[in-house]
Amino acid sequence: MKKDKLEWLFDKVCGILHLKFKPKTRKLLIQIFKFAIVGGIATIIDFVFLYVFREFCHFPVLVSNTLSFCISVIYNYIASVKWVFDVNKEKNAKKQFVIFIIFSVIGLILNNIIMWITVDFLSIYYLLAKVIATVIVMVFNFVTRKIFLE
Repeated sequence: MKKDKLEWLFDKVCGILHLKFKPKTRKLLIQIFKFAIVGGIATIIDFVFLYVFREFCHFPVLVSNTLSFCISVIYNYIASVKWVFDVNKEKNAKKQFVIFIIFSVIGLILNNIIMWITVDFLSIYYLLAKVIATVIVMVFNFVTRKIFLE
């Protein structure tokens, strides 16, 4: 199996630090790191569009949040399937996409509930509330995608 640049870098750093992992643990650590990179980029996309929709388009917070979340999910799906998860090629691609969308919608609902509670009830600034929501939904996303996409 060919290593990508991130796997090569991971192995070099582990070698320098004299760290050794079992193959299964190594694979999971690399996957978590890739997920963090993809998620970080998706989060930037999400925050930028949230800010644009809220500040320039003057949409309500939950509308802005929903639109920005949907845009970031499209990127996240493509990057996750191509780079992060060992998607089972034998499974139906349409079925996997539907599963991804179902869990993304659940993630969106969680995200909006957290945004609603933190902004409307706790009076937290919407971008800070988004950070809180993002961290919680990120954990949900990794677990569900790991279980249902692989």
